[in-house]
Amino acid sequence: MKTITTIGILAAALAASPVVAQQGGMAGMDHSQMQGMDHSKMMQPTPANPYGPDMMKMDEKMMSAMGADAGETWVRKMIEHHRGAVTMSQTVLRHSQNAEIRRHAYLALEHIAVRIVDNLDVAAELLAHLR
Repeated sequence: MKTITTIGILAAALAASPVVAQQGGMAGMDHSQMQGMDHSKMMQPTPANPYGPDMMKMDEKMMSAMGADAGETWVRKMIEHHRGAVTMSQTVLRHSQNAEIRRHAYLALEHIAVRIVDNLDVAAELLAHLR
């Protein structure tokens, strides 16, 4: 329970972080060739694959994460990638009773929590120098 509480606090801190608070939209991306493509069925959650909505949200946020240069953009995209991993781990913990899978999901959350703190420190330092 302590791990889940710690991870929840870290996730809330990440969401409120000024480092990731301001990200550009999808301006400049050409989606004209995607008309008529229907991903809704592919992304509908099923008992065997409850991750569709999580993945769509992560993909959208990663695609729109932009910085002033390649380094800042990388930091922003990695933060969204790790947020997606947290969400997917939480999803598997809600849907799977497999003890081994659950153990790995908890380990992933612990690892990500440490990486998020490290990345936020690095990101804040990098962004302070870029501004």
